[in-house]
Amino acid sequence: MCLLLFSSVAYAQNNKNTYFQFDINIPLIGNPDRDDIDPYTNEKGSWFLPDGIGSKIGYGVHYHKWVGLGIHTGLEWKWTDKLVIAPIFANFRLSPKIGEETRITLQLGLGKTIALGRGDLTGEYRKISLGLQTSDDLLLFIEVSGFGIPINNQKEAGSVGLGLSLVSF
Repeated sequence: MCLLLFSSVAYAQNNKNTYFQFDINIPLIGNPDRDDIDPYTNEKGSWFLPDGIGSKIGYGVHYHKWVGLGIHTGLEWKWTDKLVIAPIFANFRLSPKIGEETRITLQLGLGKTIALGRGDLTGEYRKISLGLQTSDDLLLFIEVSGFGIPINNQKEAGSVGLGLSLVSF
């Protein structure tokens, strides 16, 4: 299996069928004070608040930017859960064109995650993201991820967030 993967990557490097991806995302949390009116501005609070920051990096092979498979890793920090995780996962991407210079991109990830500073706390990492990719290979996406780690009386920690990604083909 490793030989097959290595030969595919080596073949892809000769034909420039590889990609490099860098993501930055901000997990969001519902604002419990969204219905409260600010006495100074007379406006209600926002629906969502930032709840951390995350960054991932990945490398893989693709076919005409349309379909790709890669290995990704990174760090995600969730403020309310006081949790920093390090996922490593396989990433499958599907990016059909929906316009002359625009693609819709669906990414599915599956792998393992480690909670940093929490002993030997590990879990199964799952993510799905949907976004729009420009001709400059800039991707704006929404992402839902599950860490497979029970923490703070939750069955499993996870996040929903917005992100920006730069993909280099």
